[in-house]
Amino acid sequence: MTQIHPTGADADALDTASRPETRGIELIDDAERHGRARDLFLIWAAPSVSILNLTIGASLILLGLEIWQAIAVIVAASLLWVLPGIIAGSGPAAGTSGSVVTRAMYGVLGNRLFVAVVGWFIGAVFLSLTWLASSFMGADLLRRAGMDDPTWVPIGVTVVVAAITILVAIFGHGLILRAYPYMAAALFVIFLAVAAFILPSVDWQYAAPEPLSGPALWSSISIGFTILASTPLSFMNSPDIARYLPRDTKPSHITAATALGGAIPFIVFTTVGVLLATGLSVAAFETGIDVALLDLLPAWLGPVLVIGVIINTIALNAMTAYTSSMALQAIGFRLRRIPAAIIVGVVGTALTIYLVLASNLVEAANLMLQFLVVVSGPAMAIFVVDVILRRYDYDGVDLFHDGPGGRYWCSGGWSIPGITALIVGGIATALCLSTSVWSGPVAESTGYIDLSVPVGMLVAAVLYAGLLRTPLGKDGRP
Repeated sequence: MTQIHPTGADADALDTASRPETRGIELIDDAERHGRARDLFLIWAAPSVSILNLTIGASLILLGLEIWQAIAVIVAASLLWVLPGIIAGSGPAAGTSGSVVTRAMYGVLGNRLFVAVVGWFIGAVFLSLTWLASSFMGADLLRRAGMDDPTWVPIGVTVVVAAITILVAIFGHGLILRAYPYMAAALFVIFLAVAAFILPSVDWQYAAPEPLSGPALWSSISIGFTILASTPLSFMNSPDIARYLPRDTKPSHITAATALGGAIPFIVFTTVGVLLATGLSVAAFETGIDVALLDLLPAWLGPVLVIGVIINTIALNAMTAYTSSMALQAIGFRLRRIPAAIIVGVVGTALTIYLVLASNLVEAANLMLQFLVVVSGPAMAIFVVDVILRRYDYDGVDLFHDGPGGRYWCSGGWSIPGITALIVGGIATALCLSTSVWSGPVAESTGYIDLSVPVGMLVAAVLYAGLLRTPLGKDGRP
C-alpha cells in the first residue's frame, strides 16, 4: 500500500512559509489542519488578476462583439467558477490532493491515466500560456531599453521567471498561504493604475465595424464563452489548495471563498481587456496586445506593469506547478514532491520557449484555451457530480488502498463509469467545438455555433451519474 503519512522530523515543518514543503500527496492528520475557508479568497484572487484576462477580453472584440455583448459573455462564464469551488471541499474531506481524490471516479489505475493525460495537459497549457505572457511583455520592455534580440531575450525572461516560480512551488502551501494575499493586493493596485490610464483611450461609442446577427452573432458569443469558460473549468487542482483546512470546515464556505476569489478579478480585468480593445487599431492587434498596452502607458508605468505581470505569472504558475508535482506522485512515479516540481518546471519551460518562437499571445491563448475544454469540461462535470452524489464522503485511507480489494479498485483498477463518461464527453465536446483549425460536424451544421462546453459537460455528467447506478458502477459507488 502507498505510504500515506509523513515520517520523522519532516512532519514538524510541512506547512511553513520558511522551509520547503516536503509533503506531497500523503494524508494530513487532523492535528495538522489549520486555516479558515475565507483564506482561500485571496489565494485564488492573486492568479486571477491577470494579463491573460486582459488578452482574452480584448479577443472578444476581435470576434465582432459589441461591448455589452462581450461583458454579458464574461459574466455568464464567470458563473462557472462555482465548480472549482464545489470540488475544493473534497480536499479537506479526504485530507489529500485532488489527483488522489479522483481515484474515486476513475479507479486506481484509470486515475493514473487520467492524471497523466488530463491533469498534465491542463497544467502544461497554463504554465506555458502565463509564462508566455510574461515573456512577451518582459522582452518588449527590454527591447525598448535596447536589448532587442528576438530570440534570446524572451527565452531569457522565460527561464528567469520559471526559476522563481518553481522556487515558490518548492516551498509550497505554507508560502502560498502567506504570500498570495500580499501578491493579490499588489496586483490589484497595479492593474487598477493600468486601467486608469487605459480609460482615456476607450471608445465608449464603439460599434463593431460589421454588426453581427443571427448565426454569426451566436457563433462569436459561443466561441467567446468557450474561451472564457476554459479558465474556471481547468482548476481541478482546487482541492489541493484547500486540503489543509480543518475537516469540519463547511463546504459551502469553501465553495464561496474559492468561487468569489476567482470570479471577481476574472470579471473586472477581462472587462478591462474588452474596453482596451475598443481603442486599438487592427495594426495594434497584429503587433500584439501586450506591445499595444505598453504603448498606452506612461514610461514609468510600463515597467511596473511588467513587474505585475511577472508577479501574477509566478502566482498562477507556482500554484499549477505545486499541484502538478503531486499529480506526478499520484500517477505512480516514486518521486518526492520537490524533484517532481522541478520536472514540471522543466517541461513547462520547454513548451513556453517553443510557443515564444512560434506564435503571438492572442493566437496561442485563444487556440489552446478552446482545445483545453475537450478534456477539462467533461472532467470537471464528472468531479462535481461525484462530489454531489457522495456529499464529500471521501475516506483518505481507502483512497490510498491501491491494490485489489480496495474500495476504489473498481473493475481491475478501472472505473468504467468514470472512464466512459470522460471519453464520450470529450468526443461530444470535440464534435461541437469551433476553432480556427478544427470545427466539429455539429458546429458546422449549426453555423459554427460552439456548444462544446454545455454539451460536453452535460453528456459527461448524465452518463457518469447513470452508469454509477448500473452494475458497472457497483465498486466505489457513492
